[in-house]
This record gives sequence, structure tokens and C-alpha cells, in this order.
Amino acid sequence: MSRRRSNAAALPQPTGLECLRCRARYGPDARFCEHCGLPLVHEDRPAVVTDIVSEQRRQARKIKPQLAEGTLVPVAYARNQAEAEFVQGLLLEEGVPSLLRRSAGFDVPDFLAAGPRDVLVPESGLLTAREILLEAEIIPAEGQAFRRTKPFLLLAGLVGALAVGLLLVWLLALVVH
Repeated sequence: MSRRRSNAAALPQPTGLECLRCRARYGPDARFCEHCGLPLVHEDRPAVVTDIVSEQRRQARKIKPQLAEGTLVPVAYARNQAEAEFVQGLLLEEGVPSLLRRSAGFDVPDFLAAGPRDVLVPESGLLTAREILLEAEIIPAEGQAFRRTKPFLLLAGLVGALAVGLLLVWLLALVVH
């Protein structure tokens, strides 16, 4: 019994709550900040929560307001989520905000990070984003095109390889008999 009492005494007692935005403090019964309307968090919250908030603030400070105006337009194409996040990081380092979305026709929930992505930027940041991506050789220069495999040529190559394989098997069968 004495062990249970000592363990119960060692558990942290609930403390007050605070707003992440304005740092106003509230009692344990409050749920939302009266000034900001944001949900309240425990004052002794884990460092992870603080790190996430500070990381989001750090990223938001990098964005140049003059590059964040207008409707979203596509600026790049990525083959998967990791590649798209790399492009997004490059743009953010130069102050250009961006948004990732799955390319049309590839919205398959079973493949969370797989599938192509479009990288979108506001119209005011389009020229800056293109310059950054051209310098990094992520998008082709004007007049050049990405080298994409043409489905017909791929099919013709596969059929040709299959025909050569069948011919070799047939010749081998003639030699063995």
C-alpha cells in the first residue's frame, strides 16, 4: 500500500492552462482563450508541442508577403511526396510559399506518399519560383521539355524484347532436339 501512495504522489498534478498565441493564463476549467479564441494547452506541456509551434512560426517568418498574393498556379511537377517536399523547401528558403496537391487522376488513398504531385505557388511568386527551380535544374528552361517515356515506345520495346526472348527459346529447343 505504501508503494501506491508514493507513486500517486510522484504523478504531476494538473496545472493551469495557457494560450499559445497571447500567453494568457487560465484555470484548469477553461477550454478556450477569451482574447484569441484558441484552444488552451497545459502550461507544463511537452517540449514537442512548443517545438512544433516554433517550427511553424520559423517557416512562416521566411515567407515574403509580396510573393504570397494572387491565385495558386502550378510551377513544378514532382514524382512523389518526398520530391515535392524538397521542391517546397527550396521555394520556402527563398521566401516563396507553396502548396502541394496530388496530380489529377492519382488520388489513391492506399498510396499515401506515392504518386505524382503538383507544386503550386501564388501568382506573385511565380517568376521567382521559376528562377529558383531553373537554377536548381528542377524544371526545364523555355523551349526545352522534360524527357518523358512515351507509352507507345515503351510498349513497342517490351513486345520486341518478348519476341527476341521467344526466338531464343525456340532456337534453344531446336538445338537440344
